[in-house]
Amino acid sequence: MKTQLLRLFFSILGGALAGCASVAPSSAPVRPVASAGGRYWKAPPLPAGHYTYVIVHGAWGGGWAFRQVDSLLTADGHKVFRPTLTGQGEKVHLATPDTNLTTHITDIVNVILWEDLHDVVLVGHSYGGMVITGVADRVPDRIKHIIYLDAALPVDGESFNTALGGPARPSVGGFIPASGVTASTPIPHDVPHPAKTLSEPISLQHQDAVNKIPTTYVLFHAADRPLESAQFYKFYQRAQARGWTMLSLVTDHNAQWSHPAELVELLERAPAAPPAGPRP
Repeated sequence: MKTQLLRLFFSILGGALAGCASVAPSSAPVRPVASAGGRYWKAPPLPAGHYTYVIVHGAWGGGWAFRQVDSLLTADGHKVFRPTLTGQGEKVHLATPDTNLTTHITDIVNVILWEDLHDVVLVGHSYGGMVITGVADRVPDRIKHIIYLDAALPVDGESFNTALGGPARPSVGGFIPASGVTASTPIPHDVPHPAKTLSEPISLQHQDAVNKIPTTYVLFHAADRPLESAQFYKFYQRAQARGWTMLSLVTDHNAQWSHPAELVELLERAPAAPPAGPRP
């Protein structure tokens, strides 16, 4: 008898709670809920003029390097992903001499696929230009705009070393040491970079699709020196020959630290501008 009464009590209580839930205000926050198919709540599209950025850092670095840029973009209403490549930053414990360019390209492709991102503004800094070139080739249908920040711009079959020219940096045990870092350097800091990421040639298979994606190249240069003296001017010329939108910023190579506000202004301006012209 007691058991039956308890069941009746909890049945009535459950109905009352369900009734309370049914009159929750429509402004209550939407919560991620798994559907029968196992997929989760999908984020609504961003308002017009707001973008989803995936930012790829350079060699020796990590997603931490773009933390301030992320903060500024997020404050303006954008969504930002700044993943760290395998073996770098907080993933330094995953570093092996076999980590190569394909590994890093797959890192970013998987972020885009697993986060179910579309209309991505894909950004690459320095060595990150190698990575985003491969990412765009793998998932061109997910990319809205590509931005190279003082970055390598390879053609099919080039590695970072051959694209940049000159002798390859010496490696130690399959890694290229980070300059200026000692045992007492506080975290976060640069870490040794896997040498194979710089020596593996890139393989591009879908350039017809990639060529339809609006792309911007931003060259970083010193105020008192001509553009031609900039380290990545060779890639600036390649981009210019392709009819891309060309921008420049007076800064050192790491504008994400020295000029974050100016860099964010360029990142917001690039995808909003119309394409520069026909692409080959």
